[in-house]
Amino acid sequence: MHLERNKQRAKMAADSDPESEVFEITDFTTASEWERFISRVEEVLNDWKLIGSGVGKPLEKGELTSGSWEEHTQEINFADFRFSITHHCLKQESTENESRDEPEEDAYPLAMQDLLCMNNDFPPRAHCLVRWFGLREFLVIAPGAHCEAVVSESKCNLLLSSVSIALANTGCQVPLLVQIQQKWRKVYAGECQGPGVRTDFEMVHLRKAPGQYTHLSGLLDIFKNKIGCPLTPLPPISISIRFTFVLQDGQQCSWPQQPPDFDALLAGEVGGVEFGKLPFGACEDPISELHLATTWPNLTEGIVVDNDVYSDLDPLQAPHWSVRVRKADNPQCLLGEFLTEFFKLCCRKETSEEILGRNAVDEEGKENSDISQALSKLTEPTAVPIHKLSVSSMVHSARKRIRRNRRADESPINNDVLNSILLYLFPDAALDKADSSEVRSSQEPARDSEDYHLYNQLKSAPSDSLTSRLALCVCVVNFHHGGVRAVAHLWQEFVLEMRYRWENNCLIYGLAGGAPDLRCCLLHQKLQMLNCCIERKRARDDGRKSGASDRSRADVSPGKSWDSWSDSEDEFFECLSDTEEMKETDSEKRPANKSKAEGRLQPHGKLTLLRSPEPLYIPVTQEPAPMTEDLLEEQSEVLAKLGTSAEGAHLRARMQSACLLSDMESFKAANPGCCLEDFVRWYSPRDYVEEEVVDEAGQTVTRGELSARMKIPGNMWVEAWETAKATPARRQKRLFDDTKEAEKVLHYLSQQKPSDLTQHLMPCVLHAALLKIKEEEASEDIASVRKALQQVTAHASKLLRHPNPDFKKLEDIIAQMSAVEAVIACSRSLKNKFGIAGGQREDDTDELQRFVSCLLEEPEVSVIGAGRGPAGTIIHKLFVSSQRAALLAPMEDEAAHSGGTDDRKAVPDFPPPAGREVLLRTCVPRPAPYSKALPQRLFCVLTRDEFRLAGAFSSDTCFF
Repeated sequence: MHLERNKQRAKMAADSDPESEVFEITDFTTASEWERFISRVEEVLNDWKLIGSGVGKPLEKGELTSGSWEEHTQEINFADFRFSITHHCLKQESTENESRDEPEEDAYPLAMQDLLCMNNDFPPRAHCLVRWFGLREFLVIAPGAHCEAVVSESKCNLLLSSVSIALANTGCQVPLLVQIQQKWRKVYAGECQGPGVRTDFEMVHLRKAPGQYTHLSGLLDIFKNKIGCPLTPLPPISISIRFTFVLQDGQQCSWPQQPPDFDALLAGEVGGVEFGKLPFGACEDPISELHLATTWPNLTEGIVVDNDVYSDLDPLQAPHWSVRVRKADNPQCLLGEFLTEFFKLCCRKETSEEILGRNAVDEEGKENSDISQALSKLTEPTAVPIHKLSVSSMVHSARKRIRRNRRADESPINNDVLNSILLYLFPDAALDKADSSEVRSSQEPARDSEDYHLYNQLKSAPSDSLTSRLALCVCVVNFHHGGVRAVAHLWQEFVLEMRYRWENNCLIYGLAGGAPDLRCCLLHQKLQMLNCCIERKRARDDGRKSGASDRSRADVSPGKSWDSWSDSEDEFFECLSDTEEMKETDSEKRPANKSKAEGRLQPHGKLTLLRSPEPLYIPVTQEPAPMTEDLLEEQSEVLAKLGTSAEGAHLRARMQSACLLSDMESFKAANPGCCLEDFVRWYSPRDYVEEEVVDEAGQTVTRGELSARMKIPGNMWVEAWETAKATPARRQKRLFDDTKEAEKVLHYLSQQKPSDLTQHLMPCVLHAALLKIKEEEASEDIASVRKALQQVTAHASKLLRHPNPDFKKLEDIIAQMSAVEAVIACSRSLKNKFGIAGGQREDDTDELQRFVSCLLEEPEVSVIGAGRGPAGTIIHKLFVSSQRAALLAPMEDEAAHSGGTDDRKAVPDFPPPAGREVLLRTCVPRPAPYSKALPQRLFCVLTRDEFRLAGAFSSDTCFF
């Protein structure tokens, strides 16, 4: 009974915990993290279709540098550690037909073929693995961006075993290398597997080279010991050697760029014309180093001796020389600094008053009293000529008071410099009015050139305009004469000059006539608008004087001044007061009542009025009001806010028909008895439809009528025609109130901060900088610079079209211009070093010119004739003079005069090489004497701070 009870209890316990026995089972089929990593590598190799043998033709000379490379990257994980696997491949044409002749099973992998290829030793620009191993295709597994380096030996071996298994499982013949140790060391290890063969890629990296391995003989010992060739007569070893010499001290070459005379600029001793020139060039030599690589290709052991006692490797005897230049990091360039300092003003937020302070107007009470007296004298009737009491005279007295009250040490710009700037901006001020046109025409550049119309793309201003000259002056003043305070001072003087010219009817020099050019920057449009106002005011004043002179010859009332007459041909009626309107005599009104024609310009062809036989005359009309782009935008916003209602549409039409109404009134005055159809025939011929019809007498006659849109009820043309009075243009209210618009422009100019002024003038400054770079490039003829200029121009034209361009993009454009300036400076530096401008023979000059051009365009340039060619001779002299300067030894001429030949021989022509590269190759059987003869390669790098051995050693996996 007790036994049965125990059995029942055991059975219940088993039923209550059915999963308790599952944890005692171990499943050995579950994949580990290591196996998952290998599987993931295999998936990537399959996805990239790298399975099987590769096909490719032998590499051409220099193909590893000149060819285009493809890269594909994918992330893979080993547990929670992230790796990136990258495929590097040189693009080549498919050569399947060429490779089918030899059996696939006997072909080595492409990587093994590349190990022995001599066409691409020491490529000037390539991946480090391409330089060390000569590979055209390879895979790299490297730790992720934010992952630690693989340093421990166990982890390195784990990765290498993973690589070996993945290559064996997939049959991939592309070398797969793993980056180990710290990333800056660039240490890689890996392998390449083929049918019955394997190549191991190994690397040694030390900070200092062991003493016995700093020459060729010691490196050959390492190579022989590593390959362990069992054959007694060792197969020949191919040797390629490159020594690199660095020329750092270029002081023996005078730098051609003359620095600006800052003292003369600060002292104001510079002529006015100098303000129109932007500086150009580097203040220091932009070429920091010149690297000479002397190469001995394809030597064999025994031909050359290089050990710790003696060396046959004389750089002058090297069969191949190549040169590369290293440019200085951010060289100090004048134009780039000008543009950068000018751009910094855009970020300043102070107003001119805050910058200059309010000490300019100390005697505020006296000035206010002067102004009030001036205004009272302006309003009181007097026989004194009014121009003597104009606001401009008060402005000039205020200007004198400002200069008097401002102490000399507080004035941002020296008076002499300021006068030079103003004379450059306004050269007509020093000449008679009759000579100003001659000055204008002589200073304008060729307007049919492409560079002149560059302002259309950049939305700046013509290069000969006042706006462009102002931009250059602001640039110079900002850089040389006090920064933002000087800019505020100059702008203040400029606005005062604009006010003076408006008050005294003096046209603004350097602006094209006519309406504002909307293709230019807004500041240029504002100045053109002010010039338009001055032109209209001058025309009105001239008409007033001519009309008054005509009346003086007639019977003129002595109590009526010339300015009160308002019936001259070029005068408008709006300024007359009501009392003056009452003074008009009845004789002046009667001709208008009798419909006497007024304001006729010329007959309109042979057309006659429809209701009378009188000819149809074209009237003298008012010109439409010129507008700047901000006024056009403001007007469009006002019209848009009127809405779509009937009342809004009617009001919008009334606002837009002011010019139409003026033309109708002029037409009625010029053609008494006309009708709307007559006006339409002249103003809008398409709205008057004519057709031939047969009349009652059977004759074909031409009849016309208004178009359908003119017959729409409530048409604005019909309403305007009914309200229009027969008033000639000279008696109409002005469409363009020049006084009001001029004051608006002057107020707008006075409110501009230095930062606003800088943003307005930035397109003009960039325009001038582009023209300067083009001018300087024309003498250098650099293809890359021309291409870069096209890109900068296209970029700037897109950016400057926006009213508020992005500051960051503007800064990028300035950086691009500075880079182009540096390239031109490098060209001049190289030409100076190689004496192209000197008295060389013409043949040598052409060759040296090509050599210098290639140095700018290519990473490394071969020297024709090595050390015996024209370029090699000059390079040799540069190194010799640098050596003698460094060791304080006399030059050859001095030594010859003093008889010190021993000193001259003691000084070597070249310094110790900054880098030695030795490439050893051979083809031997490994690991056994009966194994296949496979390629072996060792690349050695010896510099002051690095000793690197990169070896690729192949072995036979079938017969070992």
